[in-house]
Amino acid sequence: MDTLSYKTISANKATVTKEWVIVDATDQSLGRLGAKVAKLLRGKYKPNFTPHVDCGDNVIIINADKVNLTGNKWNDRIYLSYTGYPGGQREITPARLKARPNGDDKLLRKVVKGMLPKNKLGAKLLGNMYVYSGSEHKHAAQSPKLIDINSLK
Repeated sequence: MDTLSYKTISANKATVTKEWVIVDATDQSLGRLGAKVAKLLRGKYKPNFTPHVDCGDNVIIINADKVNLTGNKWNDRIYLSYTGYPGGQREITPARLKARPNGDDKLLRKVVKGMLPKNKLGAKLLGNMYVYSGSEHKHAAQSPKLIDINSLK
């Protein structure tokens, strides 16, 4: 057998096939949902995954307002940010973040962003995620397919 005939396939921008998928966040745990969405955005469920290329899908998350946190994490968990000025450390709980305008989107983006690479590719991948509080979305023209997030590992 000629071992030189086996070539590693490396995806590039031209050979990547991106799909549109819908994920329903109703009664899903926030962290587990975020981890699976991050893997979808990254393209890790595809056989031609390449680490340095955007080969993931475009993900539409609906019903983001119905996401769960177990225990008392809505009030006990603290997200820290820093303004850059002395004494500028700010803290916010998930409950207060969700109560803000467009809070469901901000909460899910914060969770998924922490699970993506911390570079230009990670920022580009986060742009492929669309979050909606209700069951309506404006991406019907892309004919997205609904997937069961619980069937993914």
